[in-house]
Amino acid sequence: MVTILSCSGPAFAVGQSSAPPAWLQAHVGDGEGQIARVVLERARALYLKKVRDGAVRSPCYFAMDATRPNYASERTLGRRFYIICEADRSFRAISAGHGSGHDLKGLVDFANGRRCAKNFGNAIDSNLTTGGAYVTAETKTSFKGYYRVSTRRDAVLVRSFVQFDGEGETANARQRAIGGHAAVSLKGVCRRKDPHSPHANHDGYVPFGTLVDYSAGRSNGCTSWSPSDARQIIPMLKDNPSTIYIYPESYDIDAIGKAVATGQLPSSRGLYWNASCLKEIRSPKFWSKEGLEPILAQYKKDHPVPSPRPAPICKEP
Repeated sequence: MVTILSCSGPAFAVGQSSAPPAWLQAHVGDGEGQIARVVLERARALYLKKVRDGAVRSPCYFAMDATRPNYASERTLGRRFYIICEADRSFRAISAGHGSGHDLKGLVDFANGRRCAKNFGNAIDSNLTTGGAYVTAETKTSFKGYYRVSTRRDAVLVRSFVQFDGEGETANARQRAIGGHAAVSLKGVCRRKDPHSPHANHDGYVPFGTLVDYSAGRSNGCTSWSPSDARQIIPMLKDNPSTIYIYPESYDIDAIGKAVATGQLPSSRGLYWNASCLKEIRSPKFWSKEGLEPILAQYKKDHPVPSPRPAPICKEP
């Protein structure tokens, strides 16, 4: 369980060595639940810099290794998102989804499989994960609708979203609506008459659907957590910004691609990529917004989206 700390300021981080402490070094490695050295070092450097700059005061920082598999088996999620709280020497590795991408039939395919991410990028509407530096911003909570939990009882899905602000290649995170949230949504939504609901529209209808937990699936480029993990992480970030570093960045991807193209093992050149996923994807690719956004714009022009229609009226059970 994550401990929500209440340090009054970042003094504990000021003057800390750039080298991770010994207790944290013990979590470094390629095994399940461990963090790769390059991911930890970059995440820690980002956090300490933002603390020194006065941008964050949280006692905890976060990292994600998007080169690791999303799941080890159908029933076991891969742990590749890290919660690090040096003040109380706590380290936790949990699951997180990667961006799905798209297969634009007949034009270009930058879709990702469920287990490993091959494609990365920062184009708007690409649904791709972008590696790099982020600072968490405001938390927005919105009503999504109702869903059935038993034959006699319904529940409300209210989902919180933590906005990320980035820099460099992640600078358009706010334009892309990139952030963190629970991996739950409503599918098959219809409109149900419920005029007494505080969420009813002007006609007395509320959205009603089937709750879907996609913790083992992909995201729209956001960082998605299991509902139970989200309930612990999001309160840590509310009104208390911190840093999130996501690996890999575009230059990491390019370097791995060049190594693979010449038949070299990335590790022989001091490069890191999870070996299991690299074997599966063969070589990763970064899609820049400059290169991909014109393609996406052309695809939208050639395939206009139909005007939105209201959800159908729910059939009575």
